[in-house]
Amino acid sequence: MSDYSALAREMKETLGLKHEPVAITLIKKGSAMPADYPVTEKPVRHCGTIMRARKGEMLLVPTDKEACPVGASALGMVPVPEKVASGEFHHNMGMYKDPAAAKATLEARPSFPLGSVVAVAAAPLGKATLVPDVIVITALPEQAFWLIPASSTYEKGGRVTVEMAAVQASCADATIVPIVTGNTNISLGCFGCRKTTDIGADEMLVGIPFSKLEATVTALKAMGVETIPKSRAKA
Repeated sequence: MSDYSALAREMKETLGLKHEPVAITLIKKGSAMPADYPVTEKPVRHCGTIMRARKGEMLLVPTDKEACPVGASALGMVPVPEKVASGEFHHNMGMYKDPAAAKATLEARPSFPLGSVVAVAAAPLGKATLVPDVIVITALPEQAFWLIPASSTYEKGGRVTVEMAAVQASCADATIVPIVTGNTNISLGCFGCRKTTDIGADEMLVGIPFSKLEATVTALKAMGVETIPKSRAKA
């Protein structure tokens, strides 16, 4: 197992992150529940899970403790609610002109098969005892900027395609997309996470697939010697 504590420390120190990188592990159907991740006492949304873990908390969120059926349905934990599937729910939030637009967004979202995930385990990366599926970081735009080349283009170059929507920033965009595609993804946040959590107005989300974590930190360390400080120095 990698030294998660060292990787987390390098990321925080190089970028100046305010919060801990969060390690998310999806507990699949048929797998044992981890005994060292306390089950949350109160129901919590997936975005709230990330915000709690970024402050140092380890927690396990089984299906019956997922407070947001929209995020839980994307994660494959519960069926899609009828009003969500029809587009009525998100249209009523004012995020889309009509239910058809909201429905089209839901139908295009990435998701896992129903019943495939039975719980979400979250922890600060430095405390994680499970192998993560994805690392989710809340960061300022300038910090997120460095994570993109470090995780995506430092070694081979190229360009980066980002996939996101006005809804489901934490669950679909920052958690599921990186797992499904194997690529880092960013989100500017969404109505739900901004309304129900303490994410800052100046913060955004970055999801890095675990397979890219060590290479990302290696690249950050290399850029952190001169490149990042040089960019941050004001003329």
